[in-house]
Amino acid sequence: MAENLSVLATESASTYDHLEQQTVDTILRQINAEDKTVPFAVEKVIPSIEALVHEIVQRMKQGGRLFYIGAGTSGRLGVVDASECPPTYGVPHDWVIGLIAGGDSAIRKAVENAEDDEKQAWLDLEAYGIDSLDTVIGIAASGRTPYVIGGLRDANARGILTGCIVCNAGSAVAAEAKFPVEVVVGPEYVTGSTRMKSGTAQKLVLNMLSTAVMIQLGRVRGNKMVDMQLSNHKLVLRAIRMVREATGVSDEVAAELLEKHGSVRNAVDAIQ
Repeated sequence: MAENLSVLATESASTYDHLEQQTVDTILRQINAEDKTVPFAVEKVIPSIEALVHEIVQRMKQGGRLFYIGAGTSGRLGVVDASECPPTYGVPHDWVIGLIAGGDSAIRKAVENAEDDEKQAWLDLEAYGIDSLDTVIGIAASGRTPYVIGGLRDANARGILTGCIVCNAGSAVAAEAKFPVEVVVGPEYVTGSTRMKSGTAQKLVLNMLSTAVMIQLGRVRGNKMVDMQLSNHKLVLRAIRMVREATGVSDEVAAELLEKHGSVRNAVDAIQ
């Protein structure tokens, strides 16, 4: 496929060269210097993220779900963000769903050519009974992944809200998304290695997006994860502390309340 990659910021030549000749200290400091630029690139697109959050919340309050679609690193980041919502916010596992080109096996090992199929994303979404209350966000550093482009196009055709997180301006993915988020972080330290700055930018945006959505849906009280799953000893101890701080009861009473009511929210509400 003939394509001019030089026009893509994600494919631009690194501003550093002869990396193999650098000391480890120099390599690490240069990578760190590049990483420091990423939050500033994200800051520039906060209005775009905000607009997308408002649209998602409106639909999720009516029973809609949030889907991420992507390939490679971008797909894995979506899967990570989706998988962390249930334990963090106590939401059902089908509220936020991450889909990666090539299926779950591609999380650990690349599936050749999976990202080149424009039809597969919609087939993957259809398996979840996707409907007009749902939202599909395409994640693609380059903004030209066929799996993502096709998924967004098919979602648009069926009246489903679409957004994207990309790291090039004016991409094909952004053209398909109704609410695009374009975080242009510039050349990577290793030319074209978009798991670096681009991946960091995508992770930051996903953190902001899902956290803001969950707060707006009432899954945080004050600054606490009051609906988190009490799935290990560390989290139980955290929950005991949260109940104690919110109510003034002893650790022993807090533990009893958690055992009886199952969550920090319910434990606190039971005695207030």
